[in-house]
Amino acid sequence: MAKAASVPDEQPRFNPTNIQIRMAKVIIIGAGGVGSVCAHKCAQHPEVFSEIVIASRTKKKCEALIEAIREAAAKRGQKALPAMEADSVDADSVEQLCEIFRRHKPELVINLALPYQDLTIMDACLECGVNYMDTANYEPRDEAHFEYSWQWAYRERFEKAGLTAILGCGFDPGVSGVFTAYAAKHYFSAMETLDIVDCNAGNHGKAFATNFNPEINIREITQKGRYWQDGQWVVTGPLEIHKELTYPNIGGRDSYLMYHEELESLVQNFPTIRRARFWMTFGQEYLTHLRVIQDIGMARIDEIDYNGQKIVPLQFLKAVLPNPQDLGENYTGETSIGCRISGKDKEGKPLTYYIYNNCSHHEAYLETGMQAVSYTTGVPAMVGAMMFLTGKWQKPGVHNVEEFDPDPFLETLAMNGLPWHEVVNGDLEL
Repeated sequence: MAKAASVPDEQPRFNPTNIQIRMAKVIIIGAGGVGSVCAHKCAQHPEVFSEIVIASRTKKKCEALIEAIREAAAKRGQKALPAMEADSVDADSVEQLCEIFRRHKPELVINLALPYQDLTIMDACLECGVNYMDTANYEPRDEAHFEYSWQWAYRERFEKAGLTAILGCGFDPGVSGVFTAYAAKHYFSAMETLDIVDCNAGNHGKAFATNFNPEINIREITQKGRYWQDGQWVVTGPLEIHKELTYPNIGGRDSYLMYHEELESLVQNFPTIRRARFWMTFGQEYLTHLRVIQDIGMARIDEIDYNGQKIVPLQFLKAVLPNPQDLGENYTGETSIGCRISGKDKEGKPLTYYIYNNCSHHEAYLETGMQAVSYTTGVPAMVGAMMFLTGKWQKPGVHNVEEFDPDPFLETLAMNGLPWHEVVNGDLEL
């Protein structure tokens, strides 16, 4: 990428003294990699998160996470911690969810479970009068299909109930939407092209492993690509379009065009965008393994009969692949995720703008025991929860992150392990 004017990293315009501090209780559903990071980060802010309940199918897993949080706090000398409690819940059951919500009475549910479970959790929130936040949009179990329509259909019910639902508050979706909103607020009169670029230049030493839930990860990568062009969606073959892009502190990496859910909301909320695309890097060894998995039928999501039992091949594969939570210890390298935007500046002149974050796998592991892919999703989830609880992101209804003020979010994000950087009028390579 060509050299360009960089904006100083100490540029946030939001004054954190304006935050209204009010301690509150949250429930985190999910104790995987992202849930672990989010819980660690929430526990670092007892001035906001007075009580944290961590719930998943396995209570012992939640208890172990709480113990790990206490050990990490002791190492860094943090004396005050929120009250923490472990619980169990089947997030497919509205009845069980309502039971735990009524018993604990949280102000916010942070949904870090599987995307299949978004709607049951939203149903339970409506029934129990609890606010909602997630990091990934709903998808049905029997189809690898990502679409916000199922969750956007809840808008009127949440609005009438006076409840806030915040959708997609991870990194992408999540910070990528906030980055876009920040660019629109401070730099552009009209954004015309948006390219979200996601590079993982890390090495975990495994022959093949996914960085988050293998079932969700492989379903996402093997579906057809899509991008927005002049008011309509253009469909491509899976990973059909690719090119080398240059990432800060990393260099050139093969980047593949995919569909990602935040494109759907961003082109609606910023209608001047005429082209929007999402790119992700993959190494050749990873892609070779992926092709073999598809060719031998292990990526199938329909049931097959095996010795008189019904199994889903992809779910079986998930059981034998390395657990993403166990990758962090030997993970080297870093991630680089950002938005490359072109359009007209506030005076109507052509402008290119690149806003991004780089995150070290090793540093993420030292702090939370998880690798950077989990870290870059779990930290924004905590920040989004903080924005809601401090009154900065409260709006009855169902909203994507770019519909809120980006300034306090990005200020808080930078102070909590994910600093971000800007390049103005550089070569976007796209």
